[in-house]
Amino acid sequence: MRRLLAALVGVFTYAGIATAAEDQTCAVAAHLAEAEAPLPRVAAAIREARELSILVIGTSSSTLPGPGGAKLAFPARLEAALAAKLPGVAVRVAAEAIPRRSATDMVASFPSLLAARKPTLAIWQTGTFDAIRGIDTESFAVSLENGIRILHEAGADVVVMNPQFSPRTEAMIATAPYADTMRWVAIQQEVPLFDRSAVMRHWSELGTFDLYAQTKKLDTAAQVHDCIGQLLAQLIVQAAKPNGVASGDPR
Repeated sequence: MRRLLAALVGVFTYAGIATAAEDQTCAVAAHLAEAEAPLPRVAAAIREARELSILVIGTSSSTLPGPGGAKLAFPARLEAALAAKLPGVAVRVAAEAIPRRSATDMVASFPSLLAARKPTLAIWQTGTFDAIRGIDTESFAVSLENGIRILHEAGADVVVMNPQFSPRTEAMIATAPYADTMRWVAIQQEVPLFDRSAVMRHWSELGTFDLYAQTKKLDTAAQVHDCIGQLLAQLIVQAAKPNGVASGDPR
């Protein structure tokens, strides 16, 4: 199992200087990162408090190793992108990596994590370890629903993020059913989905990024994370409608 997990994240093991913003490689997948549900708490925080606290709850795919890895991983790139899109708003993005845990395991940690962090927005990555363990998708859906409920009850908006796509591991790990389950739960629970699986598959099919490569290129890893951060920022701003458009009352 450890070898399988290592293969899944191997493409993005190292990072260098991100240049995706300069050549606009991110834009080819922008249509796959559109918000289909509102973020009312985020909208209120931007409009009234002029500050936004985000917590990324996920796995090792939200991190990059090395002394400069944290600054190049997508949570930091998300913070930079949102700061640029929301001038005058204090944006803080923190990451809590919970590797090798199923959605059910992650949900069990939510109460203490939320009490300590108190985010306005939680971005929840999950699904990969459930796929590795072969957890029933109906049970997975129940865990997603419970997790979203707990996050909402703690006062946070939610964006769910499905598993990353890797052509090297697609034949070994059947993540597609879990990505599809997350899509349906997001629709039913009226929360935005960041469809990372579709975005990365699109990049791979177009040749935007060589996700097959096993050379662990530093610049490729940084570009992928930068693009994910930029597309997430696009989705969040779109869902929050911060320019005076009402988003409705928080749930």
